[in-house]
Amino acid sequence: MQLIDIGANLAHESFAHDLSNVLDHARAVGIGAIVVTGASEQGSVDAHALAQRWPKFLYATAGVHPHHAADYTAETHAILGALHRQADVVAVGECGLDYFRDLSPRPTQQWCFEQQLELALACGKPLFLHQRDAHDDFLAILRQVRDRLGACVVHCFTADRRELYQCLDLDCHIGITGWICDERRGAHLIPLVKDIPADRLMIETDAPYLLPRTIQPKPKTHRNEPRYLPWVLRTVAAARGEPPEQLAASSTATARAFFGLHGEHLGRHPPAEPQRSVRTCV
Repeated sequence: MQLIDIGANLAHESFAHDLSNVLDHARAVGIGAIVVTGASEQGSVDAHALAQRWPKFLYATAGVHPHHAADYTAETHAILGALHRQADVVAVGECGLDYFRDLSPRPTQQWCFEQQLELALACGKPLFLHQRDAHDDFLAILRQVRDRLGACVVHCFTADRRELYQCLDLDCHIGITGWICDERRGAHLIPLVKDIPADRLMIETDAPYLLPRTIQPKPKTHRNEPRYLPWVLRTVAAARGEPPEQLAASSTATARAFFGLHGEHLGRHPPAEPQRSVRTCV
């Protein structure tokens, strides 16, 4: 089986000392490509730098997470716009609304989201969306421009049936993480994932977060990695009543089409470069 992890925060500091090994482990379990999430101005620059160092294996998104909305400036807007012109930056985001933590004021989150929707309209690339406890405002903002946008994925979907169907009605894709493997808070997703059309469903780790609780034997640390994506795959496949191989094929095909990844490139990776300070073309 070959898989695509559509969301991994590999620019996170927890990967700074062993990223080459992390990528080797991912390849060993059949990960053919990883989309590195950009969730802040610097994080987006760093995600792009990683995609440059591991071409045709790592790709990047560029955006500002609602947690960091208060840091969004005119310079941020320009930097993200420049990043979106790079071929290995395959989506705008992570962007959206998060009222669960409210780390930035809600009006600021909404403004920041609108700014990034304008960037998506300008570049025509897919949107990588975040929403938590803000569904009604999130949908109201997205609806205003949805008919002019390209593909959108609601990443790390954790909500209920109403929110799922409203996202699907807006022609959004859905990203499922190891949240579904958590019997304490993700059990409600088990009956829902069978309602997601195969050509709208993708899987992700959101590493280093959301380590699947189903992993056996238990890892020595709580850091999630792309190599654990098969545990998400198996849980989702079981919930949908289909073989893991079938879900692997459909979710990989969906991710290729969504991000514009060419299948012939997957699985053909040059050796990783030696660790060195990274540069960005921005």
